[in-house]
Amino acid sequence: MAKFIITGGKKLSGEVTVNSAKNSAVALIIASLINRGITRLKNVPAIEEVNRLVEVLVSLGVPIKKENNDLVIGPVAKIDLKNINIVAAQKTRSIIMMLGALSSRLKEYAVPQAGGCRLGSRTIKPHLYALEKIGLDVKTEKDKYLVNVKKLRPAEIVLYEAGDTVTENILMAAAQTVGETTIKFCSSNYMVRDTCHFLERLGVKIEGIGTSTLKVHGLANINKNIDYEISEDPIEAMLFVSIGATTNSAITIKRCPIDFLELELLKLEKMGYEFEIIKKYKGRNGLTNLVDIITKPSKLKALEEKIHALPFPGINQDNLPFFVPIATQARGETLIHDWTYENRAIYYPELNRLGANVTLMDPHRVEVEGPTKLYGAEVVCPAALRPAAIILVAMLAAEGTSTLYNVYPIHRGYEKLEERLSALGADIKLVEE
Repeated sequence: MAKFIITGGKKLSGEVTVNSAKNSAVALIIASLINRGITRLKNVPAIEEVNRLVEVLVSLGVPIKKENNDLVIGPVAKIDLKNINIVAAQKTRSIIMMLGALSSRLKEYAVPQAGGCRLGSRTIKPHLYALEKIGLDVKTEKDKYLVNVKKLRPAEIVLYEAGDTVTENILMAAAQTVGETTIKFCSSNYMVRDTCHFLERLGVKIEGIGTSTLKVHGLANINKNIDYEISEDPIEAMLFVSIGATTNSAITIKRCPIDFLELELLKLEKMGYEFEIIKKYKGRNGLTNLVDIITKPSKLKALEEKIHALPFPGINQDNLPFFVPIATQARGETLIHDWTYENRAIYYPELNRLGANVTLMDPHRVEVEGPTKLYGAEVVCPAALRPAAIILVAMLAAEGTSTLYNVYPIHRGYEKLEERLSALGADIKLVEE
């Protein structure tokens, strides 16, 4: 247990650099199980979600060592599930991708039930429907998934929903299935592209990367020594954009993956948010388009239209919550529609403890009236990463001292955030309990 003590209401300044993407990193750690050779993942974020997955893989007998910011995984000659670290596995929803990753390794296996953020009912049926098409029989029990692999066979698959994790899951299975598998209604989000490019490094040919239809030419045996550079995190970039807007500060945010922020920035521009893109360049992987952004003090106004997420190229579902603290400082009423999850919007009125005026209209919609003066308060982190992060954003803008308890959900997704915020001039202390 740990808490943040924050004295807010300060203008921030300076530079902050966006780290590698959490959601890409966790997918690629699991995807490394496909490779019989050695996988080096470069610039892996030092976050709790990664730590839990490393604990799981080590418990399977997978050699892993950390070299500076890299994870060196393998060679993965054999997978043994009998001693799997169930406690660590149950703390991350990403564990569900082991269903696809292990499909050519074992004929029968059990994967612990997924955990992670508490965001209401999150059906796994899209995973099951897709995987059964390719030859996996998955039965759901109270605390685990039982998998029987009949025979992997290429197929034409229409995903039940265009989800990021389900797309990655079926990609991992298809990569190990000899022949051409067509996957339709795919997500084309950043972590899916990272997964595709990673699989290509392993020798798997994939057509249609960045579109909603992928053709995967799977291989019978994947055994290569590879390096892979993880792309930068648009959700972390949006966190700092939100901090700049909510605290009315001028900060420079470096290494922002612009292709996955363009619509968010356009909406903010129409809200009166002033910023400048000062540099454009390629990421270290040679694939990601990056920019540096300078935020500026701005007078914000509410949009007439609702703000809602959509599959890429819409507003990212993980970026949507960051509009809530911004809207508390915008003149007028902002309607935010979080249709993706049954119970994520219920956390947004927690900002009212800090003086915000957020009305929960139903489990999916909130109306935010602004601008409001925010004041320090004591709040317990919700058991969900992005709702926890927006409380932190609001506390940075709130005058007086705030205490944010049980900050593990934030450390699941953000590396040394308190240190990086302190470098921008924030008065924030991490206190271990």
